Amino acid sequence: MPGILPEDVKKSVQEKLSQNLKDPVTITFFTMELECQFCQQTHELLDEITALSDKISLTVYKFDIDKEQAASFGIEKIPAMVISAGKDHGIRIYGIPAGYEFTTLIETIILVSTGDAALKKESVEKLQKVEKPVHIQVFVTNT
Repeated sequence: MPGILPEDVKKSVQEKLSQNLKDPVTITFFTMELECQFCQQTHELLDEITALSDKISLTVYKFDIDKEQAASFGIEKIPAMVISAGKDHGIRIYGIPAGYEFTTLIETIILVSTGDAALKKESVEKLQKVEKPVHIQVFVTNT
């Protein structure tokens, strides 16, 4: 079976990961076998990504069966990914990371692994002044 990612993309991603990953990253994936349009393709894609680096592991839960795990991560819809490295930073990705979202997924894995958000010093200073929890959501659509 050829897979989802073309060989040239796999090679490029593998090289980027080998050069940039520091700490191991876990992708916790929530899926269902029925009634989920993109779960199977997302799972296949994540399998291919995790095969590109020994610093990336994949844990899979069935959303309709593993309700306790879904609740503990605050997962309410699928497909869903939690990207973490020893600590849950609250990063969630919903839907299939196709198109530009694929690059976002790879960059997120690297940022979580390195612990470096690549923010300017003045941005970090402003964020340190935030006194209450903030819930940020970014919505994108495939076009």
